Amino acid sequence: MPYADNNGVRIHFQLEGEGQPLVLQHGFTDSLETWYELDYVDALKREHQLILVDARGHGASDKPHDTSAYSNEARATDVASVLRALAIPRADYMGYSMGGCIAYSLAQYVPECVHRLIIGGNGAQGRSRIGDRLLAGLRAGGAEGIPALWGAPLPPTLMARLRKNDVEALMASRVDALGFSDVLPTMTMPCLLYVGDADSEYPLVQQTVAEMPNATFFTLPGLGHAEAYLRSDLVLPRVLDFLKSTRAAD
Repeated sequence: MPYADNNGVRIHFQLEGEGQPLVLQHGFTDSLETWYELDYVDALKREHQLILVDARGHGASDKPHDTSAYSNEARATDVASVLRALAIPRADYMGYSMGGCIAYSLAQYVPECVHRLIIGGNGAQGRSRIGDRLLAGLRAGGAEGIPALWGAPLPPTLMARLRKNDVEALMASRVDALGFSDVLPTMTMPCLLYVGDADSEYPLVQQTVAEMPNATFFTLPGLGHAEAYLRSDLVLPRVLDFLKSTRAAD
């Protein structure tokens, strides 16, 4: 397995395809494997070199149990360390939920590493209510109860992976988007944000878009938080169009 080292924490990643580098970063309790199962990889690798990353505390990456290991800066430099290990100075980035939070961290701490940002299901103002709900559920039910916390029907393979999570690492890993309001006006790179309009994050994402200078926004009617991630058939056409149109404008 390929790993990058970020100050002693090993970050697992996988590569697929060729072309413009594009990082894929999953959400809280998930892993990079889900991008494959939901067909994101097959659709995106045709024109991009995909860099799929397991966030610290998740998947095959190291899982510290100390809350101090999960700062926003650490998460951002995890991605930067993967790019550095691959000798890639700059990449596009797509993240969902916690992966969206990491996008704001990249813009704050290592903006030179990212070209375009695609942010799903996460607004920059305040702590993620999805994260708070999941943390409360972890306290109550442990890893066995994680699939139910997603609030949507899930593929059996995803459910099985969710039940293998390291709960202590997840409890240490706060899904926290505090402090990003100041960075939004500086995010001049092309950004695409999207959210289901039945997601509790919806008003936060709307507010975030209003404070960004170069953001495109779309909603997924009737979909909640997990559903907007699972419905790759609705998301991918918009993502591919964004990547194509912004590349043409360079």
